[in-house]
Amino acid sequence: MKIKKPRLVGRHNDYFTGLNALMKEKGPGHPVLVLDLDILDRNIEKMKMQIGDLERFRLVVKSLPCLDLIRHVLSKTRTSKLMVFHRPFLNLAINAFPESDILLGKPLPMQAIETFYRVKDASRPLPGTPRIQWLIDSAQRLDQYHAFARRMGLKMCINIEIDVGLHRGGIPRPEDLAPLLKTIAEDPVHLNLTGFMGYDPHVAKSGKLLIPRTVALARVTSRYKKFVKYLQQEFPALYSPQLTFNGAGSPTFSMYRKKEILNDVSAGSALVKPSGFDLKNLKTYQTAMFIATPILKRSAGIQIPFLEPLSGLLQKIKPLWKTTLFIYGGFWKADPLSPEGLVVNSLYGRSTNQEMINGPEDTALEVDDYIFLRPTQSEAVMLQFGDLFVVRGDRYRGRWPVFSQNK
Repeated sequence: MKIKKPRLVGRHNDYFTGLNALMKEKGPGHPVLVLDLDILDRNIEKMKMQIGDLERFRLVVKSLPCLDLIRHVLSKTRTSKLMVFHRPFLNLAINAFPESDILLGKPLPMQAIETFYRVKDASRPLPGTPRIQWLIDSAQRLDQYHAFARRMGLKMCINIEIDVGLHRGGIPRPEDLAPLLKTIAEDPVHLNLTGFMGYDPHVAKSGKLLIPRTVALARVTSRYKKFVKYLQQEFPALYSPQLTFNGAGSPTFSMYRKKEILNDVSAGSALVKPSGFDLKNLKTYQTAMFIATPILKRSAGIQIPFLEPLSGLLQKIKPLWKTTLFIYGGFWKADPLSPEGLVVNSLYGRSTNQEMINGPEDTALEVDDYIFLRPTQSEAVMLQFGDLFVVRGDRYRGRWPVFSQNK
């Protein structure tokens, strides 16, 4: 009979014990985001197996906003395709990866397009000709881009956002493509159709709506096919097998194992797996990044202002409130991960300065030890802590700068 190992409630396991020691030796003494390259590389290998044909893979930049991290993933996957959502990140991407194929993940306001070209010209990017596929969600936005292209003497690659069931904008029906495709077809000097983009995160959540995931996926695929068929039949001169038919994301990329419709699938967050991506199809992936923050203060029991006489009762009701820790920072998009048994005390109130964390009576942590939290997402959290603290297992490998949001 297999003996189940006891849970290490209130204590770091071997992995986090080693990471705690490393942080106390090499850490900055303030909250930092730790990236484990060993775990990341294992996740990359799992993704490669799920996607199959890596020519289809497009890395989502906003999910991993760090040039060194992006460069690491691109080298492991041997792709040059990126999806970018934020204008400052677009300027960074074309300078760092001048030979890349960049697909915008959302339509940008005309003012952002003008800013992009102004910054691009001023920064004098490295030699190369990145292909930027500008995302268009309406005839009105296409008219704006078209006028800009004529004014600037540009030929803009146009990828059209289609609604495959998410209902967050995009072209709702195949026949609604007509005015956009007509505009593109009539001015090949300034406009070039490069494909469609249909985002489908609702498929991963379909079970909560009592719709089987297979049914939800079939609906998305069917809708997508109708848009492609309309293009082939009504505007055959614009159609080519080389067009980018993009879709998916970290929650769904593994569902598109065949090139039946999508020849371009996006993913990013799955590679570091924050808790928002605890999905069945990502079950074998491991979390590769953690918030590490020092403990500033420790005390026995719990003291809530104005409720001091109830401290004993609260500890009986809440066994995990028998030790109080105040940490450096707090109130992040994250949950305590290690040691197991730590909880945020919402009764005391959240704090971005010194958050109260409680644990069991035998919590084996002291002042200046580190606790570790698991982010719920990657894109926003990774921009909050400065340079990533990069490790391989229990070895420190340096600091990787993250993006600036405003340059």
